[in-house]
Amino acid sequence: MDPKSASNLSFILNRPHDVQFSDRPVPAIQSPHDVLVAVNYTGICGSDVHYWEHGAIGHFVVKDPMVLGHESSGTVVQVGSAVSALKVGDRVALEPGYPCRHCGPCLGGHYNLCPDMRFAATPPYDGTLTGFWTSPADFCYRLPDHVSLQEGALIEPLAVAVHIVRQATVTPGQSVVVMGAGPVGLLCAAVARAFGASTVVSVDIVESKLAFARSFCATHTYLSQRVAPDQNAANIRREAGLDAAGGADVVIDASGAEPSIQASLHVVRTGGTYVQGGMGRPDITFPIMALCLKEVTAKGSFRYGSGDYKLAVELVATGKVDVKRLISSVVAFAEAEDAFKKVKQGEVIKILIAGPNEESAVTVPVAA
Repeated sequence: MDPKSASNLSFILNRPHDVQFSDRPVPAIQSPHDVLVAVNYTGICGSDVHYWEHGAIGHFVVKDPMVLGHESSGTVVQVGSAVSALKVGDRVALEPGYPCRHCGPCLGGHYNLCPDMRFAATPPYDGTLTGFWTSPADFCYRLPDHVSLQEGALIEPLAVAVHIVRQATVTPGQSVVVMGAGPVGLLCAAVARAFGASTVVSVDIVESKLAFARSFCATHTYLSQRVAPDQNAANIRREAGLDAAGGADVVIDASGAEPSIQASLHVVRTGGTYVQGGMGRPDITFPIMALCLKEVTAKGSFRYGSGDYKLAVELVATGKVDVKRLISSVVAFAEAEDAFKKVKQGEVIKILIAGPNEESAVTVPVAA
């Protein structure tokens, strides 16, 4: 593909519910260590939808027009003079955030916590719902020949799940409860299974999500009830056979919902591990007594760090996590806004938008 003659059509958010398509100049490689990638597929994340709906997430506010999207795969079309690990034609999963590489967190091995992170579709930085994207070559992960570009677009949310499960240090034979059966929650459950967890419980308020979880990754499911959090926790422990152990070895909250977080601390066993992966309201009522009396190890989790993307690609390549099953449909680039509406309405698990230069950029239903 010749980028000089191809479209760099971009899906741009001006303000909440005000979007447009604009053909922007193809970006130029700025560093000999960078590559230019033609974007093939992009998934829609909850954060993308939140910006589209509200124009802000916390202190990240859309003040100028911003290209949306950050879950993408593409094909390398140009390489910088110092790039040796990639070549033109390589199919890659894009890691959409680039740290400074020089600060304390970066040098300490936690580049996801870099205060100067340039993350796609996080103001003021543009995202990947565009024709072409420049990237440091080491933040592009070559896909094995048998892994599709559509699967490649799901490496980003899978890497989020990998990081969460690694934060929880899940080991073979453990019991894991995952609160929330959205895309990240489902992937957390799948990664926990891949890590050897013998019991994996998916919890949600929507039965159809739990039905999918049962066929995808979960050994048990629980439909959360409108009862007190400690009662839901007691029900989860009983129905998943966790009472004898006093609860689950690991509980992951992938929902960000206050009742789920409260129930989580009642589900986890004494001396167990709790990881907060979902983001919700900035402040909630938290069962601190349960945390203290059980000496629970509690951790946060933010995006992904060193090795997470590589492991995510490996899990897909070896068939340990079948991300294809999460794809509800693939739509043409022109249908991007309709895709956002479907995600907001909860009509899909994961929808992919084909890039403007993708030859198969037509509506393609994907079998479950």
